[in-house]
Amino acid sequence: MNIIMPQDQQFEKQYQKHLKCLKLGGLQPKTIDAYARAIRRIGNYFGCRIDNLSADQLLDYFNNLLEDQSWSTVKLDLYGLKFFYSRVLGKSWEDIPLIKPPKTSRIPDILSVEQIGRLFATTSILSYKIFFFTCYSLGLRLGEGIRLTVGDIDAGRMRVHIRDAKGNKDRLVPLPDKTLAVLREFWAVHRHPHFLFPSRKRGSKHAHLVDLPLDRGGIQTAIQAVVKQLGLKKKSHAIPYVTATPPTCWRPGSICLNYNISLAMSVS
Repeated sequence: MNIIMPQDQQFEKQYQKHLKCLKLGGLQPKTIDAYARAIRRIGNYFGCRIDNLSADQLLDYFNNLLEDQSWSTVKLDLYGLKFFYSRVLGKSWEDIPLIKPPKTSRIPDILSVEQIGRLFATTSILSYKIFFFTCYSLGLRLGEGIRLTVGDIDAGRMRVHIRDAKGNKDRLVPLPDKTLAVLREFWAVHRHPHFLFPSRKRGSKHAHLVDLPLDRGGIQTAIQAVVKQLGLKKKSHAIPYVTATPPTCWRPGSICLNYNISLAMSVS
């Protein structure tokens, strides 16, 4: 379904109000993007007239949406429409029939220490290598790692301040000695005054001048390429999750894990 912004004056006015309400609602940027995308998609589907949708229209829309999208997308569009009706139109959500996605509980696929070591070894670009290592050793989500700043590292108390995590909550996580050593060595390369993982757009020599952190898309592309190159497959059974950092040593230019594999890094 089309998610391009429809060219309709009335819809655009409502859409802009929707964006303002989303921003003032204190939602996470990813949630704002998802709810805004939902309204664009729904607007295109109904010819930009979405302020008085009937139960049958909604039934048709979500049924068609589920044919080529996941239940996750269905839920986001449903919640985005609920926000639009209650905040933008001032209408009661009870007047809109609810679609109830099935409840699921899945165990995430966890890589073994050996597989993680191969992933580090195959990642040739320094920024991505250290990013993957840091997220692994601290147990971070992608966005949490991207948002890390120099000031979040508390070397005195050996902890890291994770800000704006899931649910808009902060938390503190332990900082392993080896991770601190790796991050110090990495900072000596880019010397950015704020970002722990600055953007790669100006190269390592001028990384301290950039105004953005690492690009989410670049990180995802890099990890997908490494996983494909290694031929890593998802596990059909649970693997014990390794929360502690495996024995690691750090020296300029390389990381070596507990099975004595040196991971040379490309400073680029």
